[in-house]
Amino acid sequence: MTGNAYLQMGLYFCVLMLLAKPLGVYMARVYEGRSSGLNRALGPVERLFYRICGINPDEEMSWKKYAGAVLLFSAAGFLFLYLLQRLQGMLPLNPQKFAGVPPDLAFNTAVSFITNTNWQSYGGETTLSYLTQMAGLGVQNFVSAASGMAVLVALIRGITRHSSETIGNYWVDLTRSTLYILIPLSLVYSLLLVSQGVVQTFSGYKTVQLAQTITYDKPKLDDKGSPVKDEKGNPVTEKAEMKEQVIPLGPAASQIAIKQLGTNGGGFFNANAAHPLENPTALSNFLEVLAILLIPAALCITFGRMVGDIRQGWALLSAMTIVLVTLMVLCTWSEQGGSPRFASFGVDQSANDLQPGGNMEGKEARFGIVNSAIWATATTAASNGSVNSMHDSYSPLGGLYPLLLIQLGEVIFGGVGSGLYGMLVMAIITVFLAGLMVGRTPEYLGKKIEMFEMKMAALVILIVNALVKVGTALGVATAAGVAGVANPGPHGFTEILYAFSSAANNNGSAFAGLSANTVFYNTALGIAMFIGRFWVIIPVLAIAGSLAKKKQVPASLGTLPTHTPLFIALLIGVILIVGALSFLPAWALGPLAEQVTAAR
Repeated sequence: MTGNAYLQMGLYFCVLMLLAKPLGVYMARVYEGRSSGLNRALGPVERLFYRICGINPDEEMSWKKYAGAVLLFSAAGFLFLYLLQRLQGMLPLNPQKFAGVPPDLAFNTAVSFITNTNWQSYGGETTLSYLTQMAGLGVQNFVSAASGMAVLVALIRGITRHSSETIGNYWVDLTRSTLYILIPLSLVYSLLLVSQGVVQTFSGYKTVQLAQTITYDKPKLDDKGSPVKDEKGNPVTEKAEMKEQVIPLGPAASQIAIKQLGTNGGGFFNANAAHPLENPTALSNFLEVLAILLIPAALCITFGRMVGDIRQGWALLSAMTIVLVTLMVLCTWSEQGGSPRFASFGVDQSANDLQPGGNMEGKEARFGIVNSAIWATATTAASNGSVNSMHDSYSPLGGLYPLLLIQLGEVIFGGVGSGLYGMLVMAIITVFLAGLMVGRTPEYLGKKIEMFEMKMAALVILIVNALVKVGTALGVATAAGVAGVANPGPHGFTEILYAFSSAANNNGSAFAGLSANTVFYNTALGIAMFIGRFWVIIPVLAIAGSLAKKKQVPASLGTLPTHTPLFIALLIGVILIVGALSFLPAWALGPLAEQVTAAR
């Protein structure tokens, strides 16, 4: 590790924490229905929306009705996005005349964006029209993020209320999350990104002359368009020249702003945040990676405010930060240490402040190892999935740490809303285990944790873990699954494991070496994304409904304080045990085996 690395990480977390508190306080005022500063301008818009949609904002819902509203809204979003993709060839704002998206890919993409996953089996600039990107993907970037925030607020109400049958109104929570939080922040971020050179236009793609002609070997094709091969079966190439290049454009800045702020992650371009028109400068890189964790961090402060004890929010934020900083340092250290294969040849790859060194494969020279590692760990800690470097090219241990952050359950910051409600489930499990240790009934913030809450919490953990393991097993045991692997051996296994971990935990990043645009992977990963989102939301809302019905229990000498360093340490221990021990055998088959064999 270099001094420059510590400096950049320190700057990142300092700015993040400075912005988290005011934003968290603001969001608490929004969800509590108090004046937030934007009420005068946006209040009439909110009330008009309710009148148009026939929503009574004063009518609250039981947890079952709330869950039904979440599922109904998501189903409508899926249908609209699926049809929009299939019919885009006949719709406007399609300057490149892209045809409709194939059924399996349209299914995968629609599920991906309604679940806030944004897994992409396609290249945006070669597949989707401007209309599909904006009205389909862009809209879901807002509302899928807002849905996660709404579920979190419902859970917080379940904790704070007592003897109540309701946990709020989903339509109100969804509207306020979008109108007062996501849209204003996205507008500011869009303008900042445009100022750095991120494109925002409806113009068609531009063809430009290259300053220097490029000569390259081009595969030779026969009359049927198939590659020509020699007697040994090797492809035959011929010399070709490139004198011009097509520059893809589009309304990118507005979508990139919400993809980062809403922890969505879907790239407007195929190279995602490594693309110079999506992330052109060091400042745009800092702003985008800051946006990934901004709302998840601020929601911890919102939680503390809404439960009436700000220390509770800081305790959860501290646990998240400790885990992320540790794994971020380890990832950076691994990448700056270089490739184990080169080390076995005696090549000095060590990095210091005067010599960058390290493993630069798959990384943008503009950002280097440190900014790449910060992004890789931040995007997998959050349910974001955007990348500014290719995780497939990381060293075995360097790629293990982003994988670990996903497999911990996306609770280390996690997605907007979804990360914190996952962390609250972990907190409930922690106080339950602590209660067993001392022989007392566990309590969390004045609510007894009993059999029903533990059953629901167990479902949250077991469902996602099962999805990852069953999906990976299918991927390595079927011909269709193995056919997508570009790298044999442990690395190929890691690619499949990473794909299903990313899908089931609604992250969306990929190792990038897996050919996932097949019927098998589009279908299997789509199912994993759907179950990983909604089969977790329903138990979380069930916990909210159960806690809301309970009476407040006064703290006693046997109550475990949940804002102390002891609780933070216990919480981190539970997260690591649940996540790490569940997947240790899989790591042994993948990144750990690759590390051992590469070092020989």
